[in-house]
Amino acid sequence: MVTNNLGNNLSLAIMNQDDPETVRTGAPAYLILVDSLIAGKPDDRATLIAAAHLYSAYTGLFVDDPERSQRLASRALDYAQRALCPRQPALCAQANGPYLDFLPALQGVGKRDIDALYTYALAWALWTRSHSDDWNAIANLPKLEALFEQVIALQGDYQQGDPWLYLGILRTLLPPATGGRPEQGRQAFEQAIALSDGHNLMAKVEYARCYARLVFDQALHDRLLGEVLAAPPQVPGRTLTNVLAQQEARQLLASSPDYF
Repeated sequence: MVTNNLGNNLSLAIMNQDDPETVRTGAPAYLILVDSLIAGKPDDRATLIAAAHLYSAYTGLFVDDPERSQRLASRALDYAQRALCPRQPALCAQANGPYLDFLPALQGVGKRDIDALYTYALAWALWTRSHSDDWNAIANLPKLEALFEQVIALQGDYQQGDPWLYLGILRTLLPPATGGRPEQGRQAFEQAIALSDGHNLMAKVEYARCYARLVFDQALHDRLLGEVLAAPPQVPGRTLTNVLAQQEARQLLASSPDYF
């Protein structure tokens, strides 16, 4: 129980930090700490989930080097698989198989495994992003979308709508002419914002970046980013990402006249 609480408390402390540079420089020590906790209890599910979240958050937010990103994303995915697969072996067995075989296994996952399922989806999404030059990795994007959809099917307001944010991103990766579904992406972003009561500032940034820029809607783009900059970033569990969202909003607004 102590190790479980430590992993969860570490994640919460990092996400409540309002100085990103402190996290950038300090988080690697905590990654090593959770590695040591898992070495002592390699099958502790709660610690594996917490570790996968920490690795995913740190890598996704702060790691730019491609090779390092791939290594850390692989560690996050390994921990997520170890948390989920012993209870859902059929799903994990189909992870690299045909999509039509993957879906029935995914639909067999129940609410008791929702935390592990969401962690697996996050880690796999990060791993896919770090391997964006690998067409085999990109081919699994429909499975990633299905994972987040299953989390939502199990609990529509899970994590105050965070799965909807990732659905929005996935559905706006491509323009309509090449298979993208920007209007479905727009709806997903709006759900993420609504379910967080507007506190998820990163959802507004991604809505502007992924949807408004895709459809060349400058008014929506600038309005969303203006709302991000006007909002107080200190929100329990979201402060770090909100501060980073405001930094990105300034950069996107500065480039808005040239983009549109």
